[in-house]
Amino acid sequence: MDSFLHQTFNPSMPWWGFIARAAIVYFALLVMIRVSGKRTMGQFTSFDMLLVVLLGNAVQNALLGEDASVGGGLLLAATLMAINWLVGMASARNRRFEALVEGSPVLLAREGKVYKDVLRRELISREDFDKAMREAGIEDVGEIHLAVLETNGHITLVTRHA
Repeated sequence: MDSFLHQTFNPSMPWWGFIARAAIVYFALLVMIRVSGKRTMGQFTSFDMLLVVLLGNAVQNALLGEDASVGGGLLLAATLMAINWLVGMASARNRRFEALVEGSPVLLAREGKVYKDVLRRELISREDFDKAMREAGIEDVGEIHLAVLETNGHITLVTRHA
């Protein structure tokens, strides 16, 4: 019983080790997610969900090391939440930082012309683009004034005025 209590409530590393590990993993994953493109966050497929679960499992040891204590886990959770809040606050207050973290909107089509090379670069299939058109009530590409891939991964379509 003493061993269980000791392992459960006594972290295996100093408190600052948890904070440093959380910060390193958070920002490394943020960079990886940004590099993978906007579609990753805006249009989850079953493969994307699987990736998220596997990423969580993959970084578990990087976060906890050999620690299995409740305190260590709670400190990690609090640290990750605090970092996420700070990144959100910095993004809301600084446009450059927001563009670095969130990216910028990307023009996918204009005046009925779809930029296929941009779709390819942003990992958007023509089927995904057509689905966005249907959801916007657009039947023909010629009706599109602008199509923009937003920073959250959603496609915004603006029709031409008749």
